[in-house]
Amino acid sequence: MYNIAWVDNEKCIAEKGCRLCIMYCPEADCIMLDESTTKAIVIEPRCKGCDLCKVVCSTHNAITMFPVDPTTGKVIKGGKEAETAALGQAYSG
Repeated sequence: MYNIAWVDNEKCIAEKGCRLCIMYCPEADCIMLDESTTKAIVIEPRCKGCDLCKVVCSTHNAITMFPVDPTTGKVIKGGKEAETAALGQAYSG
């Protein structure tokens, strides 16, 4: 099982100029600015679950990591937040 990022629009302050998650995401075009809402949005198929976006957004806590069911490919948002690998920790899945 792997995790992907999800942005809480109520907490995201991208409309005020914050773009940290977009700037620090190592995966190109994974987190983008939604022009209609001026909020950050995660392009789910591109997210590798590295957790870096969540780390740089720790002041506002607008990003949550959720697990993806490997059999269906659907994001599991019903339970508690998923654990993510620490920076530099090898992926074991």
